[in-house]
Amino acid sequence: MEVVLDGNSLSIEQICAVARRGAKATVSPDARAKMQRSRDFIERCVAEGTAVYGVTTGIGEFARIKISPEQSAELQRRIIYSHSAGTGDPQPEDVVRAAMLLRANVLAKGYSGVRLGLLDTVLEMINKGVVPYVNEKGSLGTSGDLSPLSQFAEVAIGEGRAYYKGERMSGADAMKRAGVKPTDLTYKEGLGLINGSQMMTAGAGLLIYDAERILKNALIASAMTLDALRAVERAFHAPVHRVRPYRGQNAVASNLLRLFADSEVMAHRTGRVQDGYSMRCTPQVLGPSFDTLEHVRGVVNTEVNSAVDNPLFFGEEGEYYAAGNFHGQSIALAVDFLCIAMSEVANLSERHTNRLLNPVLSGLPDFLVEGKGLNSGLMVSQYTAAALVSENKVLSHPASVDSISVSADQEDHVSMGPIAVRKCTEILKNVRTVLAIEMMAAAQAFEFHEGRRPGKGTGVAYDLIRTKVPRLVDDRVLYYDIENIRQMLEDCTILNAVEAEVGPLLLARDMKDLPRANVPA
Repeated sequence: MEVVLDGNSLSIEQICAVARRGAKATVSPDARAKMQRSRDFIERCVAEGTAVYGVTTGIGEFARIKISPEQSAELQRRIIYSHSAGTGDPQPEDVVRAAMLLRANVLAKGYSGVRLGLLDTVLEMINKGVVPYVNEKGSLGTSGDLSPLSQFAEVAIGEGRAYYKGERMSGADAMKRAGVKPTDLTYKEGLGLINGSQMMTAGAGLLIYDAERILKNALIASAMTLDALRAVERAFHAPVHRVRPYRGQNAVASNLLRLFADSEVMAHRTGRVQDGYSMRCTPQVLGPSFDTLEHVRGVVNTEVNSAVDNPLFFGEEGEYYAAGNFHGQSIALAVDFLCIAMSEVANLSERHTNRLLNPVLSGLPDFLVEGKGLNSGLMVSQYTAAALVSENKVLSHPASVDSISVSADQEDHVSMGPIAVRKCTEILKNVRTVLAIEMMAAAQAFEFHEGRRPGKGTGVAYDLIRTKVPRLVDDRVLYYDIENIRQMLEDCTILNAVEAEVGPLLLARDMKDLPRANVPA
C-alpha cells in the first residue's frame, strides 16, 4: 500500500497503515508544485530584506531581533537544539511514525516555505524505517509540539537518537544504516519541522482508531450481559430510538438486537416488564460515546489536513502571515471529550459486571460459582474493574482547562493537549481490561442457563472466550483469564469473528437515514 500526500486528504486509516503496518508514503506532483511556489516566495522575501518571523528574525520573545541571511542556517539549527528539552519515557514508535507522516503532510500542503528536499528526507526516514527517539513529556501543545518535534528534527539533520530495526542508536548511525542522507537547513526549515501540533495529533489519530474498535467490543460485551441476564429486548426496538434520533443511540440499539438475535437464553425470560438502567439504557449510555467519537474524528481529520505552521507563505498571492495556526486547542478539547466518553464506556461495563455477580440482581449463583463460602468465584474481578473505573474518573479531568504562560508571556495561553493524549491512552488501556472482565463474567453466566444457546453474535463471542478461558468450577488465579480476554480485545479476535457472523457493527456515521440534528427550522 502507498499513501500519497497532498496536504488535503490524509485519513486516519492511512495514518495507521503507515504508522503500524509499514505502508509507504509519497507526495503528489501537485503538492510538489505548490511547495515550490511557496519556496520561491520565501526566497524573494529574504532577497528583498523583508523581516520574516523565524526566517530573518528570532523566534518567540526574540522575534524583535533581526537575523542576517548569512546567519539563517545557523538559526534554524539552534532552534532545533534549544527546543529539544523533553523528558519522560520514549513515545511509542507508531506515534512517532504517525507524527512524521503528519508533518510531511503539512509541508506537502505548500504553505510552509521549505524546500522539496527537506520533505523528501522526511519521507525517506518514514519509508526506510528510521524512527526518532522522542520523549513523551515536555510539549504544551501550543507553538506546536516544539520539544518532541525538535527531537525528530535532530535525526533529520543527522543528530539525536533513533531506532532502526528495533535497535536504539545515534541518529547519525540510524540514518547511515538506512541509507538516508541527513538534510541541511536553510530559511524557515528548522521551524518548518517543529512548529505544529503533529505529535499530539498523531496520538489522537491512533486513539480514534483504537477507540472505534473498543466501542465495538463494548457492544459485544454489553450484548453478552444483556443476553445472559435475559434482558427485556423491547427496550432496544427501533421505534423507541427512532423518535430520539441520535445516531449513536440508534446504532447501539440496532447492533444489540443483531448480536443477541435468536438467543435461547433471552427467550426463556419470564415475568419482568423492564430492567434496571444499566441494562435498559445501554443505547442511551453507549450511544453518546459513539457520537463523541465521530465528533473527535472530524476534528482530527480537519487538523491532519490543515496548514498547521507559522509563518505561512502564500506564493500565488505573494503574501506571508505570522499567525497562530500551531495552537492545539482544537485537538486538546476534542481529546478531553474523548477521555470522558471512553471513561463512560468502562463505567457502564463495571455496572454490568456488578449485575452479573450479584445474585439478588441476576438470579444466578453468587459471584457466578457454585460452592459459595469455599469458592469466591469472580468476586474480586469486580474490584479490579472498580479500581480502573475510578482511575479513569481521575484521568478524565480535562487537561485543556489549564494553561501556564511561557516565553516571557509572549506565549501566554497554551492548550496542554499532549497531556490529554497521554491520559486518553491510559484510559483506553483501562477500558479494555474492564470490558474483558465483563465478558469473562458474562461467559460464566451463560453456564447457568441449562444448555440454552446464546444469541447469534453473543454465542460466537462465548465460544471464542471458551477457547482461552474454561468454565470456572473451583477458584483459580483470575488474572490469566482477564489477560487472555483482554488480548483478544486488543487484537480484535472476538470482534472479527462476531462481525463475520452478524456483519459489520454499525457506528454513528453509518446511520445515514437519521438527521444529524432534530432542530426545528
